[in-house]
Amino acid sequence: MFTGIIAAVGRIEHVATTAGGVKMRIDAGSLPLDDVGLGDSIAVDGVCLTVVSLATRAFEVDVSRETLACVAGFPRNRAVNLEKALRLSDRLGGHLVSGHVDGVGIVERFEPLGDNSLLEISVPPELARYIARKGSVAVEGASLTVNEVAGATFSVNLIPHTIAHTNFAALRQGARVNIEIDLLARYVERMFGQTPLP
Repeated sequence: MFTGIIAAVGRIEHVATTAGGVKMRIDAGSLPLDDVGLGDSIAVDGVCLTVVSLATRAFEVDVSRETLACVAGFPRNRAVNLEKALRLSDRLGGHLVSGHVDGVGIVERFEPLGDNSLLEISVPPELARYIARKGSVAVEGASLTVNEVAGATFSVNLIPHTIAHTNFAALRQGARVNIEIDLLARYVERMFGQTPLP
């Protein structure tokens, strides 16, 4: 479980194809790894991955084919948002994020809005129903508040701090981004007997 508060921006150093998917080596950037052990979880662009090897400033993870089919992708040299798993004693500064990506969105607009920036993302229709104005959504693992929703498109307002401490500065129109809906939406749907997420 995670909070959606990005702790550091790392970089994918190496990607190797395996029988079950890919193995990645990730430069952890400023993320401290002294309290990370083998088997611990780290969210990489919002995807909960298990540490299978550790070095002083880097770690390795295995990514299954099933996971690769659900996410925006992990090309070599890509800057990635990193967050270690939540401790029960940690502050919950964002919202509860599971690290289980629900689908991929497309950046429709990313432009200055005064001192801030407007980020507009379209999502598959089956995900759009779970995104609500003033609700929470995780984009690339970052907890964001939805400003507006129109059909299958939603927008968020990014403050300079968020852009400076995530990989969002590299976003461009047409970019694919990992989306995780708010956990509460899943339970509300289940309680009211609606069709569950695929």
